[in-house]
Amino acid sequence: MGHLWEKSYPAGVSWGQELSTYPLPQLLDEAVEKWPDQVALDFMDKTMTYRELNQVVNQAAKGFQVLGVKPGVHVGLFLPNTPHYVIAYFGVMRAGGSVVNYSPLDAERELVHKITDSETHIMVTLDLVALYANMEKVLHQTDLQKVIIGNLQEMLPFPKNLLYPLVKRKDIASVPKNDGLHMPFKALLANDGNYTPYPIENLEDSLAVIQYTGGTTGLPKGAMLSHANLSAAVSQYRVMSDGDEKTLRDGEETLMVVLPLFHVFAMTVLMLLGMAGGSRMILHPRFDGDAVIRDIDKKKVTVFPGVPTMFMAIASNPKVGEHDLTSLRFCASGGAPLPAEVQDRFEEISGVRLLEGWGMTETSPSGTSNPVGGEKVRGSCGLPYPGIEIKIVDVDNHQKEMPVGETGEILIKGPNVTRGYWKKPEADREAFVDGFFRTGDTGYLNEDGYMFIVDRTKDMILSSGFNVYPRNIEEAIYEREGVDEVTVIGIPDQYRGQSAKAFIKLKEGASEFTIDELKEFLNDKLAKYEIPTELEFRAELPKTLVGKLTKKELVEEELAKRAAQEKAES
Repeated sequence: MGHLWEKSYPAGVSWGQELSTYPLPQLLDEAVEKWPDQVALDFMDKTMTYRELNQVVNQAAKGFQVLGVKPGVHVGLFLPNTPHYVIAYFGVMRAGGSVVNYSPLDAERELVHKITDSETHIMVTLDLVALYANMEKVLHQTDLQKVIIGNLQEMLPFPKNLLYPLVKRKDIASVPKNDGLHMPFKALLANDGNYTPYPIENLEDSLAVIQYTGGTTGLPKGAMLSHANLSAAVSQYRVMSDGDEKTLRDGEETLMVVLPLFHVFAMTVLMLLGMAGGSRMILHPRFDGDAVIRDIDKKKVTVFPGVPTMFMAIASNPKVGEHDLTSLRFCASGGAPLPAEVQDRFEEISGVRLLEGWGMTETSPSGTSNPVGGEKVRGSCGLPYPGIEIKIVDVDNHQKEMPVGETGEILIKGPNVTRGYWKKPEADREAFVDGFFRTGDTGYLNEDGYMFIVDRTKDMILSSGFNVYPRNIEEAIYEREGVDEVTVIGIPDQYRGQSAKAFIKLKEGASEFTIDELKEFLNDKLAKYEIPTELEFRAELPKTLVGKLTKKELVEEELAKRAAQEKAES
């Protein structure tokens, strides 16, 4: 039996197409064979070809093996977007080990939990205070056996390398050099590169990456992503773009890599997929709107995946009109729902379609995407990729499948989906239903198979017995003139149980408005129980390092504020 969404696929694409799976180092092997002299990495104008990258990865692999890295050994990467990340990632893979990704924003408590939980024994980081200060705090709280320290100077072109540090001296950490625990990144590479290859035969069970999920409550869980999971995701992206109108051109694309590589979205969609197509990857350590716009123009970037806040920042940047963005051919938004207003604004200034997709850490993160051609389906995150099955089920009864057009929890199944969480069998039992992964997202499929995300079940607000989805409210508020960013959360309400509160960042020069004025604006757009009862303006809204607006901090703030009020009144 066919799938609802197959009829909407681009010409030349079918759901049942064969999906290649392979050991991840094969991506670099094939890139070197096909495009040895093509630029692989461009970091602050220092370039490295695929041939050069291959050699230094071999040296990293041997260096890791000397340190004992082999199957079953986990190496942590606590790094921003610098060449160190790509070199260490593939070096660990070639040595036979597994990568554990860490966010540079991880606080001491999170680091201790992840290092201990994942059994990370070797960590790779940089000599920046922003990174090493926290790493130093956890050294004696964990079983870390080696910390490999890189610096920016070793990856910069002449004469920038002579001007190191580009950051202020106070931002450079003082790192012990010869205490047995620390090791310079250069020392890791100081060898002939003759590592011992480890054949990976069981791709489904061979752990490539432990990727921690942020979660909104409790401690993060490590999703186990195998070589089969990640390579299947790469194959799904390539198959979907290989229709009659090929989306991505092998050996010709220039990628803007500003999404952090430690995040599953950038790791797969930029680094792995980029390498599969012999792309030139422009590495940016952090998002700076001016720098991104400048490099799109200067380096003729053709592919730019990002998150909604990045596209929002570019569309509202006063300097955007000074630069040529016409080299862009393909822009994709993921990681968070894309407000229609943001999509329209970016498309207007760039002249290129901004396509929304959906996926999760646990899905490597392949899930759904809008095709490049065809009719634009506003508000949809697209069609399931080949090889992926989607079911919409009743939120309270996962055995009951919802009819087309009706909202329920989204379940997903496919070769890209994790086999479970690291050392969390109880979480696995809760996460899977009849072989399908429970996403925690609610949404629906239309008659053409396009999926629409309504909200996270965890973020859902229960107001007067009604299910209220913050995304619906956010979309409506974005329509009001002057609104730049908005986040809606649920707050305690004695009458309704819960009600919505909106946090808004205004565009430059826009005036604040009252809660009554907001209610009047939303009166014909939302049901009465959906309209926020409270409003707060902020100069900035909290975001993750990936750039996604996050509700977690705001929820914690509200709970703490109300607890303090209750204590003061008692």
